[in-house]
Amino acid sequence: MGIKDTFNNLLNRGKFKGAKLTDKDLVKTEEEVHQITKKIELERKSREGIGRFFKHPVQVLTEKPVNILIVCIPLSILLFVGGFITEVQTYGISVLFDTTIIDDFLVFAVLLSVVPLALLDLKEDIRVKRLEESLPNFFRDLAGMNDSGMTLPNAVHLVAGAEYGTLTPHIKKLDNEMSWGVGFVEALHHFGSGLGTKLADRSVDLIAKASKAGGDVSEVLRAAANDLFEVVNLAQERRNNMMIYVVIVLVSFAVFLFVIAILVSTFLTTMATAGEAAAQSGAGSSFMGGVDIATYKRLFSHGAMIQGFCSGFMAGVMGEGRIIAGLKYSAIMLIIAWVTFRFFI
Repeated sequence: MGIKDTFNNLLNRGKFKGAKLTDKDLVKTEEEVHQITKKIELERKSREGIGRFFKHPVQVLTEKPVNILIVCIPLSILLFVGGFITEVQTYGISVLFDTTIIDDFLVFAVLLSVVPLALLDLKEDIRVKRLEESLPNFFRDLAGMNDSGMTLPNAVHLVAGAEYGTLTPHIKKLDNEMSWGVGFVEALHHFGSGLGTKLADRSVDLIAKASKAGGDVSEVLRAAANDLFEVVNLAQERRNNMMIYVVIVLVSFAVFLFVIAILVSTFLTTMATAGEAAAQSGAGSSFMGGVDIATYKRLFSHGAMIQGFCSGFMAGVMGEGRIIAGLKYSAIMLIIAWVTFRFFI
């Protein structure tokens, strides 16, 4: 059955019984259907993939910390390659060996990739901690109100007016969804998805299953609250206990820089001066006479920056259990090493 026959059947059933769909009406209807389908397809494409990125670039780049690399990595590569080509064209290939300008471009390119990711990860980590610290109180309040005879939707509506810090907007959204007729279990799943934390997903899934099974939801809410409270406390205790090792990594880097500064400013300089004096007097032309202080400084700067950058990852793993959490330490130590060798050594 074609479109024309379908519309004729629909017309025969309604108040326009007996009317026939002409070819002109059919063409017009097909065009309208085509336009509607085209708009639906465009809207679908704008909600996923590259279409969503162009429509909401800031939202896509900031919803997950690693997404910022979509922009940062190409920009950092462009910065380094552009600086490299410009300097070589201007001063010749010898610029790679006679100056540290290429090293500077490499450092800036790395920082351009690392710093935005580190800042977004730090922001996300703070958000997650605040949410997880507020969730136990929210679940306990729901359990108490449910024990008093209130249904869970009514209890959510009542606590939505309280203050739970970062969690408050999510609770209000949960209350609004249920006020529009969304079921408690479905709204609860949306609530967990909006929080975007593993602990929240686990607790929400447990409460939703208990609610479906018809068990004592109050006890499940209390169990979820106690579990969250213990996990958050253990995580905080771990961070406090491991902070000493992060400090050790930072102090080790500072000692490394101090030793290199002593070597460059005293030992190497003294030996080079002594070698030049010995060569002029004819006592020994090969006695440290060929020391190139600039080359040694450059090698030491490379070692300090690599050591600082890699030590940051170790500090992140030991302090917070995540490599990406060490990016902020890596960026800080890389900047300190670069500033030290460019302006003080």
